[in-house]
Formats: sequence, C-alpha cells, structure tokens
Amino acid sequence: MLSSVRNSWFSNIRGDLLAGIVVALALIPEAIAFSIIAGVDPKVGLYASFCIAVVIAFVGGRPGMISAATGAMALLMVTLVKEHGLEYLLAATLLTGMLQIIAGYLRLGSLMRFVSRSVVTGFVNALAILIFMAQLPELTNVTWHVYAMTAAGLGIIYLFPLIPVIGKILPSPLICIVVLTGVAMYLNIDIRTVGDMGELPDTLPIFLWPDVPLNLDTLMIILPYAVGLTVVGLLESMMTATIVDDLTDTTSDRNRECKGQGIANIGSGMLGGMAGCAMIGQSIINIKSGGRTRLSTLSAGIFLLVMILVLDKWLVQIPMAALVAVMIMVSIGTFSWGSIKNLREHPLSSNIVMVVTVIVVVVSHNLAFGVLAGVLLASLFFANKVGHYMLVTSDYNEESDTRTYTVVGQVFFSSSEKFIESFDFKEATDNVVIDLSRAHFWDITAVGALDKAVVKFRREGADVEVLGLNEASATIVDRFGVHDKPDAVERLMAH
Repeated sequence: MLSSVRNSWFSNIRGDLLAGIVVALALIPEAIAFSIIAGVDPKVGLYASFCIAVVIAFVGGRPGMISAATGAMALLMVTLVKEHGLEYLLAATLLTGMLQIIAGYLRLGSLMRFVSRSVVTGFVNALAILIFMAQLPELTNVTWHVYAMTAAGLGIIYLFPLIPVIGKILPSPLICIVVLTGVAMYLNIDIRTVGDMGELPDTLPIFLWPDVPLNLDTLMIILPYAVGLTVVGLLESMMTATIVDDLTDTTSDRNRECKGQGIANIGSGMLGGMAGCAMIGQSIINIKSGGRTRLSTLSAGIFLLVMILVLDKWLVQIPMAALVAVMIMVSIGTFSWGSIKNLREHPLSSNIVMVVTVIVVVVSHNLAFGVLAGVLLASLFFANKVGHYMLVTSDYNEESDTRTYTVVGQVFFSSSEKFIESFDFKEATDNVVIDLSRAHFWDITAVGALDKAVVKFRREGADVEVLGLNEASATIVDRFGVHDKPDAVERLMAH
C-alpha cells in the first residue's frame, strides 16, 4: 500500500512540482478564454480548472494527466448559457458528472478498444492544428514586439535544455514565461498580457447549488447538453489517456477515469465552475516539463488557485506572447510528424481514416465528430476487408449426383451477397451439400443469406443438406433461420 502511494504521488516530487507551476501558468489564460467562449464570467472557468485538477488527482485513473475547463466542452455550452443562463449550466455540469460516473460503472471506457490507431493519430494531429490555430488571433494585427517575444520564447524553450546541468533541472517553458515577463516589465513594452484577457477572481470559490427548479422541465432543458458534454468529455479524456500512456510507457484505468471525471465535474458544478475534461495540450506540457505522478496534477490545481489569489499582480503582467510560444511548442510536440512519412507506407484505408478524422475535427472544431467519423470509416473499411476473406469452392460427385459447396471464412452483412453469388442455382443436380465446417455465421443477414440459398436450391428440385455449423453459428441459425421450417418460402418472402 505504502509503495503504491509512493509511486503514485512521491516518486518524482521536484519534477512534478515544477511541471505543476508551468501547467498552472498555461491554464490561466486558457481557462479565461474558454469562459469567454462559453459566455460566462472568467472566474467560472478558473474555479472549474482548479476544482477539476485537484479532484481528478485523487480519483482519476491516469496519473500525470491534466484535466480542467476545455474549449471542446465550452463550445457545447454556448447555446445553453445564452438561452437559460449560468444556473442551468451549473445544473447541466452536475448532470454531466452523474452520467460520467454511470458510464464508468457500465465500463464504457473499455470502448476505446474500438478506436483504431489511425483515428488516434488523426485526433492528435487535428488537436495540434487547433492548438496552433487558437494562437493566431494573438499573432495577427500586432506590433513587431509580439513576434520578437514569441520567437525569443521559442528559442528559450528549445535551446535552454541544451545548457549543461541547469537545462535538465528546470523546465524550459517555465523559464520562457519568467524571462519574457521580466523583459516586458523591465522595458515597459506595450504588449497584450494575461490581465487583458479578463479580471482574475479575488476570493476562494464557495459552495453553490444551482438555483433552478427541480422538475422535469429543467431536466428536459439540461439533458441534451449534459449528454453532449458527457460524450465529448469522456472521448477527449480517453484519447488523452491513450496519448499519455504512449508518452510515459505506462497504462491507465479508463473506467476509473470515467468515474473520476464525473466526480470532478460534480465538484466543479457545486463550486460554481463549468464542466471540463482532460486536456491534451496541458497534459503534454506536464509530461514534457517532467510531470509524471498524481502530484503534478494536484500541484497544478493548487498553484493555479494560489497564483490567481496571491500572485495576481504578477500574473496579469505575463505577456501573452510567452504563453503563445509555449502553446506553439505544444502543437509542434503534439503533431505526429511520422504520420506524414507513413502516408506512403501505410494502407490507403488507414490514411483515409486519419485524414478524414483531421478534416472533420478541424472544420467542426468538435473532437467527438472527428472521432465518430474516423471510427465509422475504420469500421466500414474493416468490414469490407474481412468480407473479402470468404471463399466458396465446389466439388461434384457423379455417382451420387451431388454438388458439395465448401464455405471458408466469415459470413456477415458485408460478405452475404458474395456468399449467395457463389452458388449455381440453375445447375441440374439432385443433391446439394453446403459444408459450413470452416465458416462462421455472425449476424441475421448471414442467416438470411443461408435461408435464401437453401430455398432457391429446393425450388430448383434439389435436396439440400447443411452440415458442419459450429456451435455459435448453429445457435444463431437455429434461432433466426427459416430454411428448415415447413413454411420456409412464405416466411422468407416475408422478410
């Protein structure tokens, strides 16, 4: 027990605390920006980020992953806030948390096994593009100072680690933020700062129960939004967990993460915060800055609250150019550059899935739509590919006037048409044997194809024998098949 706690919390104290500072600094402008997107006060996003990060550190299933208020979730809240106000958003946040806890107990986190590597790659690349695009407003219609500061920030981020000893001890994104803030303050440069994003809260969050009627009408208003927030939140969290797993060569408990996200969102809603989920960008900042355990997530949340309450006079001086440089570093590090080279090596179907996922996410700015499109395409390609691995051969015995058809492979909706086309129904033969000992029937479409083949042969005057069904195939054929029923033709025509 003690060994497990030590590994989960205290095996990387210095790296986790330093990474937590960097993540907290990067969370502030993002939380404010996401609040603005959702149409609520900046403190709603900041309180949410603090609460979610602290709670998920204890109950989440992926150590080292950062969860807070996110843009993907904020986009889904806009209409609800505009039409019904903040109180209904808080109620929707509580319902989102409950639905996510239910999803965890239903083990829906295990559904990630249906998401192919191509979809994950497309998701990551799309997110990298979105992160970079989100920085463009800070780089358009600005003075040359902004470009100089951003370039200097990138230089610090990539060159500081090359310095012996100290370059390995301190995270370069933190050095970038501190140095550029010092330079901007010393030279009194007129440049956009964190303070220009919105007013920081000056009090601790307090317990709030949403001031909404507890009736069916309220439920009908918030349920559609809560379902959307649940799906997007869990999708982004599960995808982020997969990426952090790869970066750290460790594993995560996805069903525990589902429950943890739900508990964190309930806590956020009760403290006046908006719903949130795992953040790929911030999680990568955490990992790149040396964060590995739950302590990094906890420290990010605590440092965030301390900074906005105690160090607010300094925080408002941080130039946005410094944070833009950090986020550009994140987008560069997030993008899977190897996927471009792999376009020539990977199968066309995998490339199409990856590219479509990227396009849908970038165009819609909705990560769930992109993942859904990618999973759907990957499933269709897989079904088409497996459908081709079905073969029907035949052998004729003159003595008994018997044609034996041997079916090999998987028979289901994709291969059922090929299955039927493999038989010669017009051949004048008295006996037909359909040998299914090397085949497997998966669905009612396959059963219907078998029924159709048997009935067609019988209508041509042949005696048909079906043999060799394995136990699983026999179960579905016995339950849904009609070819062995007295009224087979009538029942088949009724399908």
